[in-house]
Amino acid sequence: MQGSRPRPSPTGDRHWRADVRFATGCTLTFLVMTLLVDWDAETLTPLRALLWLALTALLFVILLPERVTAGSGWLMVRGLVRRQAVRTDALVAVRQHDDVSARLTLRDTDGSRLELDPRILVANPLLWHELDTGVRRSHERGTLREGTDVLERLRRQIDDATALAVLRASGIS
Repeated sequence: MQGSRPRPSPTGDRHWRADVRFATGCTLTFLVMTLLVDWDAETLTPLRALLWLALTALLFVILLPERVTAGSGWLMVRGLVRRQAVRTDALVAVRQHDDVSARLTLRDTDGSRLELDPRILVANPLLWHELDTGVRRSHERGTLREGTDVLERLRRQIDDATALAVLRASGIS
């Protein structure tokens, strides 16, 4: 194919691998500690070991972070069980829910819905750039009817965090 440009690779959460290693370390530490305590108390049986293994697996599922990736016009969140994706260039609504943990909900014209922690966008400027580019296209096309105030607050938060990181890296702050 002459004249065609290679497709850029998707952008992902740069902290995801470290978060998976942390989750793995925590769960393995939990398993080893519970087995050692049970063994030291001389109460370790095959059934109790199986129970500790099951609890360790449950803990891993709870601690395992979702994987967030983005590309030109799309954003995806993958967990162990489900996969959510939206077209960022055809967004209809953006909402932020500030319950126990803040969640950002995006909905597109196809009816697809995605939820993610906005801290992931704050920590990953390239993910934010992909989302912001798609949001601007949605706004230009007139599909984005709800949530511009949420996005503006998030944009300011990300800009502030980025400026602070630059100041820290330069030794000014």
